[in-house]
Amino acid sequence: MGIVNLVFGRIVDVILLPFRGASPWFGMAAVSLLTALLMLEVYKHTSNQAAIRRAKDRIKAHLLELRLFKDSMPVTLRAQAAILKANLSYLAANLKPLLVMIVPLVLILAQLSLWFDRATLGPGEETLVKIGLEEKADPISLPMELETSPGLAIVSPAVRIPDQHEVAWRLKAIAAGPGHLTLRIGGLALVKSVVVGGRPLTKVSPLASRGSLWKQVLYPGERALAAGTPVRSIEVLYPAKSLNIFGLRVHWLVAYLILSIAFGFAFKGVLKVEI
Repeated sequence: MGIVNLVFGRIVDVILLPFRGASPWFGMAAVSLLTALLMLEVYKHTSNQAAIRRAKDRIKAHLLELRLFKDSMPVTLRAQAAILKANLSYLAANLKPLLVMIVPLVLILAQLSLWFDRATLGPGEETLVKIGLEEKADPISLPMELETSPGLAIVSPAVRIPDQHEVAWRLKAIAAGPGHLTLRIGGLALVKSVVVGGRPLTKVSPLASRGSLWKQVLYPGERALAAGTPVRSIEVLYPAKSLNIFGLRVHWLVAYLILSIAFGFAFKGVLKVEI
C-alpha cells in the first residue's frame, strides 16, 4: 500500500505544483478537470456504451408515450412499467464502470485531503498533539518523551487520559517552515511531521498511524509508524480549511464533486462518451 500511496502522491504533487502560490481554487479546478477526463475514459472503456444508449432511448420513448397517451390508463401503466425496466437496465450497465472507478477515486480523494482539508499552523499558534495508544497500554505508567525540532515548542506537560487511551501535549508553532516531532518510547523513536506557515496551497498530514490497510488508504501522508510499540497514532490537530467564494465557505469535497461532474458533462461529447 505504501508504494500505491507514493505513486498517487507524486502524481497529485506534480499536478498541484504550479498552483501552490495561487488561490486553492486553481489547483482544485485543475485536479477536478483531470479527474473528469480520467473517469470519462475509464467509463468509456469499461461500460457497455450500446446498452446504455439503448436504455436511455427506451426511457425517452416511453416518457413520450406517457405524454401522448396520458388519458389511457392501460397505456400509462405499461409505459411506467417499461420505464422502470429500462431504468434497471441502465443501472445494471453502469454497475461495472462504477465499481472500477471507485478504487482510483478513493485514492485520489485521500491524496487531495492532504492539500485541501487542513490549514497549516501559523507562527505563534498553539494546538494539541495527541498520542493514541493500544487498549492494553496504560497511559499513566507508560514512559514517553516528546521532542520538537527548532521552530516548535512543547508548552504544557503531558495530559494522560486513561479512558481514551491517549496522551496529549500542547504544541506551539514558533517559526514558519517544516518541522517534526520525535516521540521516544521504549527505546524507539517515532517521528511525525509538522508544517508551520507556507503557501496558500500546502500539503498537510495531520495523522501518522499504523494498523489496517484502510488506515493506510485514508492517511497516506506519512509512512506507517513502526511496530513494536503501543503507539497507534500521532495526531496534530491542525485547523480546518475551506475554500472561499463570494464570501461563502465551501468544503473542498463539495467543490471537487461539483467541478468534476460539471467538467465530465462538459467533455463527454468531446470524448464521445455516453453517460
